[in-house]
Amino acid sequence: MASIDIAAVRKSYGATPVLRGIDLTIANGEFVVLVGPSGCGKSTLLRLIAGLELIDKGEIRIGGRRVNDLPPKDRDLAMVFQSYALYPHMSVRDNMSYALRLRKTPKEKIAAALKGASAKLGLDALIERKPRALSGGQRQRVAMGRAIVRDPQAFLFDEPLSNLDARLREQMRFEIKKLHRDLGATSVYVTHDQIEAMTMADRIVAMNEGVIQQVGSPSDLYDNPANLFVAGFIGSPAMNFLQARTVAGPGGMSVTVGQAEIAKVPPATPTGPVVLGLRPERITLTAPGQGAQAAVDLVEPTGLGMIVHLDLDGQQLKTFTTERLPLKAGERVGLMVPPGSFCLFAPGTGERLAG
Repeated sequence: MASIDIAAVRKSYGATPVLRGIDLTIANGEFVVLVGPSGCGKSTLLRLIAGLELIDKGEIRIGGRRVNDLPPKDRDLAMVFQSYALYPHMSVRDNMSYALRLRKTPKEKIAAALKGASAKLGLDALIERKPRALSGGQRQRVAMGRAIVRDPQAFLFDEPLSNLDARLREQMRFEIKKLHRDLGATSVYVTHDQIEAMTMADRIVAMNEGVIQQVGSPSDLYDNPANLFVAGFIGSPAMNFLQARTVAGPGGMSVTVGQAEIAKVPPATPTGPVVLGLRPERITLTAPGQGAQAAVDLVEPTGLGMIVHLDLDGQQLKTFTTERLPLKAGERVGLMVPPGSFCLFAPGTGERLAG
């Protein structure tokens, strides 16, 4: 396995810039997830690492070796695609061993590699089947097995679970993470699904419009987002954003929405307009008369709990609670926000201020 170093990488298609100067180091054995909306440049970056696209500017090193001008076959990487890309006329065994046979790998080494990969992925009973006789999850495991037998320097995953239903995605997330733990393989995983990013990554790279917005552990991005984009993209239900103000009063500095005081803020916080970010699960609902007052708009039961949509001084926000409260539309409730459980952002730039 090897580290991957990306320095000042740029890529454009015609006059349209797709990557605007990417700097990123992926450590040996690390599982890094590139996450962001469609068109943010995450798949392009993966293809540049793989050698499927040419770099306009910058440099990529794999295991310390500069690979800008190396063709894909010489980079010693294995890629798992969104489409399984299996040969329909070949068995599981032949699909998994095809690349090794092309390299004229000795038969005993192929057999050993197949045995190890099929055992890890639970494919022993399916080894002679053709792809048409496999489920979607089984086909994706075969595609992963084809990558594993090559024993590459790093694995590249390009939205590999997008074609699976919700239950299979959950199962495959577990299998990919467990596989990474067992192999200790350097892995770069692309997805637009923030749940996949949060549950699988050692580090998340949040991207938007060809720029890295923030790099950190899942808890870093969730608890300490660098800007409005990261705060809104990471988390489900999504963070609430309210137009607010920081004001100085007899009891110290606070943040208010309309006339309602939401929480105290550090004394050094500048006064003026801010965007207040509130995670739905960190808002505590109270009896009317306690805390800021809001009206119930809608209640969505989820089984685990309920999402309560509120109107707070003309602004919409949602809360999540595991309590099954007997709330009805139009009812008044109070809400409280514990200290340190909110974010403040600059209205113009969207950059994190405090909180």
